[in-house]
Amino acid sequence: MEELIEAERASERGGEGASADSETVESVATDDLFVGDEAPSAASSEDSQLKALLEAIVYITEEPLSLTQIATALNQPRERVQTLLDDLVAEYDKPEHGVTMREVAGGYKMTTKPEHHEMVRNFVRSLKPPLKLSLPALETLAVIAYKQPVTAPEIMEIRGVQGAGVLKTLLDRKLIAGAGRKNVLGKPMLYKTTRDFLVQFGLKDLSELPSLKEFEEIRRMAIDGDAVDAAEPLPEVPCEPEPPVEKS
Repeated sequence: MEELIEAERASERGGEGASADSETVESVATDDLFVGDEAPSAASSEDSQLKALLEAIVYITEEPLSLTQIATALNQPRERVQTLLDDLVAEYDKPEHGVTMREVAGGYKMTTKPEHHEMVRNFVRSLKPPLKLSLPALETLAVIAYKQPVTAPEIMEIRGVQGAGVLKTLLDRKLIAGAGRKNVLGKPMLYKTTRDFLVQFGLKDLSELPSLKEFEEIRRMAIDGDAVDAAEPLPEVPCEPEPPVEKS
């Protein structure tokens, strides 16, 4: 009888030990789960703060910022910055946003969305006289953009008119720059578009140049704008005398 009672007591002690072990394992598992949840939460918070900072930096900067510039300035890995920038680009691509973040001239810049350009343009025109290129300047810039590097005589041959004054205007506005000299008789200056040209027209690179059909639409709008603004013409930039045409 005593042996039976002792056996029952031993069984009870074993059950208590198993119960205690079970509670210990459950506690450890719960602690591990808590730590595992806490770590991603902290990382997510840091990413959110960094993403907000990237958004503010790109917003306030007039010139497009490259990935290297941003990563170096913030002392962050390029891969992390690239991932967060991609997230911002995707977020601003949603239809509820009127602005977008995209790559322009090798960097990131915030701009209005193309589908809103016409309404935004009309709104800006209602605030102040628009600053725009004249039709000859726009035509000359198009020739340079599509044919670059190109010389002044070649531009004149395509357009059929002299254009030294227009070239000076485009140079003054930093939309074009010299690109060396062509190795022909007289060694005329070659011209190309600049980074400022990409920024002004919101282009990532020259591969995003509008088609000829799209350019014709821009040209038509420029003509319409000239007609609207004819009562208050923009001041002309002083031009140098036309140089003699060099014969090759």
